[in-house]
Amino acid sequence: MFFKKYKLVSLVIMVLFIVSACSANNTTSEKKDNEVNRDNELVYASAKDINDMNPHLYTGSMPAQGMVYESLVENTKEGIKPLLAESWEVSEDGKVYTFFLRKDVKFHDGEQFNAEAVKKNFEAVQNNAEKHAWIKLSTKIESVKIVDQYTVELILSEAYYPTLLELSMTRPYVFISPKDFKNGGTKDGVSGFNGTGPYKLTEHKTEEYATFKANDNYWNGKPEIKSITSKVLPAGETTLLALQKGEVNFAFTDDRGADSLDVEAMNQLVDSGDYQLVRSEPMNTKMIVANSSKADNPISETAVREAIWYAIDRETISKDILNGTESVADTLFSSNVNYANVELKKRGYDVEKAKEILAENGWQIGSDKMRIKDGKKLAMKLYYDSNSSSQKTQAEFIQGSFKEIGLELEIIGEESTSIANRRSTGDYDLLFNQTWGLAYDPQSTIAAFASEASYLHTTKGIEKADELYNTIEQVMVSTDEEIRKSLYANILTIVHDEAVFIPITNGSMTVIAPKNLDDVSFKQTQFELPFELMNFK
Repeated sequence: MFFKKYKLVSLVIMVLFIVSACSANNTTSEKKDNEVNRDNELVYASAKDINDMNPHLYTGSMPAQGMVYESLVENTKEGIKPLLAESWEVSEDGKVYTFFLRKDVKFHDGEQFNAEAVKKNFEAVQNNAEKHAWIKLSTKIESVKIVDQYTVELILSEAYYPTLLELSMTRPYVFISPKDFKNGGTKDGVSGFNGTGPYKLTEHKTEEYATFKANDNYWNGKPEIKSITSKVLPAGETTLLALQKGEVNFAFTDDRGADSLDVEAMNQLVDSGDYQLVRSEPMNTKMIVANSSKADNPISETAVREAIWYAIDRETISKDILNGTESVADTLFSSNVNYANVELKKRGYDVEKAKEILAENGWQIGSDKMRIKDGKKLAMKLYYDSNSSSQKTQAEFIQGSFKEIGLELEIIGEESTSIANRRSTGDYDLLFNQTWGLAYDPQSTIAAFASEASYLHTTKGIEKADELYNTIEQVMVSTDEEIRKSLYANILTIVHDEAVFIPITNGSMTVIAPKNLDDVSFKQTQFELPFELMNFK
């Protein structure tokens, strides 16, 4: 009997031991599953899903599209350089661009990249002309001609100096396998996302994550980082905790211009010894855009917009709210942008000057200390990105500043897509936005002044609107460098004097990365990162 009891007890102990061991193994396994394998994988936090990766449309994540698709040429600090085109020639009249393509490039699905693929992709973009009207190049392309298998001609209706610059952008003039086309094009969607880039999209679970694997047949060499995952996480505390736990190991400024973490959280990660902080040079200007065409609102008055400019304390925003991560901006473009070195009227922070301007233009203080004119209150709305904690803080700070000058400001947070829609429809008084960035400016932001999809409502209410639009047309086709400088100076002076783009700070791109990750750098295109150049020590 004792022996049987002993056997039973031993059996129970053994079972408990096995269960305990299994449980421990499961815990270890679970931990490994949750943690990033830092030797060959990056998992980055993103406040939004990658969305539709069709490179000829605009809803997709630009950092993600930049991994998968490529253009003919690349914009660098040293200027335009070859990418999928080994070289090119431009005719004397500036109307014909001949591109000589690389012969060793294949799409992710094995299809050959050649002149036929280039022609089909260009035509797919041009067949959706209304969608791309903001890009002036789209209005200049007359035809695409195949010269031979690896030579293609782009024929324009007239000379257009930003041609190569606009061909180097993240979208839409990038290339997807023609096998992915629907109905012979891409405007109705695509059946796959096969580009020529260093990474392939291999898995996507909407609003959760997307995984990109290294393209081992990449024409420019196998990337060192073998897997990159975009994980959808709310910005702020959730992202910080995920980085601390090792569930993600990378974060960067997204294509809304917003950081996933505030400066304090970034410094906390760096102080832990596990992460490094890398920041680019100034790449864009963060600004408040004013709707000059909203006739029923005080914002349509130049004097009101100028008073607003004087009432914003950029120094405090830069130093205290943004912790010195962005510098004070006094003009629409920073000095490192081409053609932007123009002498313009300086408007610093001056509350008394703002009050004086308003009083001189009939806005008098009412009984509630808010200004009134012709029975109308000095009141308006400012829209900010609800996913950007810094924009919210700035909006609250500006709201208090405006109260000092007798302006009642309502601040409203919305999704970035909603704000973009307001900008294109004109349903706003004020909203936060930013310039396109180094690779695109000044030409892209300025071309958008006349685009219904962008800043038409911002500019069309000003006195010199027609002159502005005519000058924009002239500068884009000018082949004389000195004339071009003069035209740009006129454009920048008009919008500055009208105070429709009110600069706040010059923004940079920020990366939080594992401390042992080498060659973290940036592209001129601002929203893309050269992941293929990165490697672990």
